[in-house]
Amino acid sequence: MMSTLISWGSTERTNCITTKEREDMEVGMSSQNTLHMNSGVGDKSYAHNSFFQKKAIIKAKPILEESITRLYYNILPKCLKVADLGCSSGPNTLEVIYNIINIVYNTSSNLNLSSPDFQFYLNDLFESDFNTIFKSLPQFYKTLEGKKGNKIGPCFINATPGTFYKRLFPTSSMHFFHCSYSLHWLSQSPEELTIDGGGTVERDGIYLTSTSPIGMQKAYLGQFQRNLKAFLKSRSEELVTGGEMVLTFIGRQNNTSEIRATWNLLGLALNEMLLEYHTKIS
Repeated sequence: MMSTLISWGSTERTNCITTKEREDMEVGMSSQNTLHMNSGVGDKSYAHNSFFQKKAIIKAKPILEESITRLYYNILPKCLKVADLGCSSGPNTLEVIYNIINIVYNTSSNLNLSSPDFQFYLNDLFESDFNTIFKSLPQFYKTLEGKKGNKIGPCFINATPGTFYKRLFPTSSMHFFHCSYSLHWLSQSPEELTIDGGGTVERDGIYLTSTSPIGMQKAYLGQFQRNLKAFLKSRSEELVTGGEMVLTFIGRQNNTSEIRATWNLLGLALNEMLLEYHTKIS
């Protein structure tokens, strides 16, 4: 696996979403009400099984610092408004918040300016476990106060549930968006695909490989392109002029045959389980 980091600055907004793309967003609403990471803090929870995602946050930290520093120099906001899109649950999102506060604190100190206020919005789908994050806030605030004292402005942390493939915030209201290892989740399965072959393209496996039908590859590519276009359009309308984004994607190199083999084996096992289930009920 590899990570793709994108730092993006806003200079103007665009208006380029089509009716088809808007319909796709509506169809995807059903998945928003069911999909979420494992909640709580148990052994099987996302909070205890997100080390891979934490490594990506650490790797992207220099990009984050560059982007936040540039934003602060250009805008000097009285209240810095930041959203973490696809925050899930657990400690990773609070680490991102702390990193941003620390970067702004250092930058404002270098400029001999007082720290701004901070307004953070945590975003994920409606069924996500926001409570686990909120329960950890008292300790987070205590740690923040112990390290920074009264040298930083007030910090407010809220939840903003909903899909990031649609608008989440008022026009020109946000300074910075952070999104790490979330944009590979599509709003829906491509409409062209069906499990039983009743559609235009029959689904083949759970993972795209060199042997996957070209129609299946094009279907997923098209769905990703529509989703990403909707995401960027929404964010461009919500960012202030001079705002910034840091997006971290999961990528794949060509020499990942071992990873592909693992997914192929998992796909075969799931297909066998599905066939066994249909055999029992038939």
